[in-house]
Amino acid sequence: MSAILYHGEPNGPSLTVLAAAFEKEADVALERIDLAAGERHSDRVPHAFEVAQSIEGEGPVLVADGVAMADSVFLACYLDDIGTGPALRPADPYARWQMMAWCRYVIERVAPAAAYLGLAAAPPQTVPAGIASADLAERWRDAAAGRFDPAKLADSRTKITLAVEKIEAQLTDGRDWLMGDFSIADLESYAWLAGMPALVPDAFAGTPLTDAWLARVRARPAVARALALATVAAPETAWAPGPEINRWG
Repeated sequence: MSAILYHGEPNGPSLTVLAAAFEKEADVALERIDLAAGERHSDRVPHAFEVAQSIEGEGPVLVADGVAMADSVFLACYLDDIGTGPALRPADPYARWQMMAWCRYVIERVAPAAAYLGLAAAPPQTVPAGIASADLAERWRDAAAGRFDPAKLADSRTKITLAVEKIEAQLTDGRDWLMGDFSIADLESYAWLAGMPALVPDAFAGTPLTDAWLARVRARPAVARALALATVAAPETAWAPGPEINRWG
């Protein structure tokens, strides 16, 4: 099997997938693209429907034997199946459900909030051509024009605070990792939250368990290897439009 991972700076979804590939020792060639410049919409990356209409927004793309796939949690699951390293998903059916339910929470609540706050802190200067998804193109236009809804910003900060509270509660029994063993839940949660202490500092006040967990994830060899691929000094500040904020709140 031949596989190429088109990835951006190691932050958000690109960090999840890069670290998963390294954890699993997957045989994947790496190709860096500038997600913040909209390069995922260029001719360098296959424009399969699943990529063009990805609900994740500007995330990495994995091409395996000519088939293009997107969305970081599902790419990590794919890498978990093809790689040789330790499992990134629990074997127990209920434990696996718990992990996937946690990841869905991150996808639907934490990721849109983090991306919105990150973009507001460092908006793009232009809107790339060739964006097939109408709602993604709208998010690009709003960000480039500096149109950030104060109510959405406030709601995003609240969602980050709630996510940190959820993590702090999950770790109260003394576990090191969110699901007991290290898993995709740790990667996905860390990837979206790594840049949030600077943007929502109040969310991380008085959260020693979360602070220690962040440090443990950052120290994982696979995560450190992914972070070493950064071409900017602070990859946690590199953002492109992410998932659409849930219209229902």
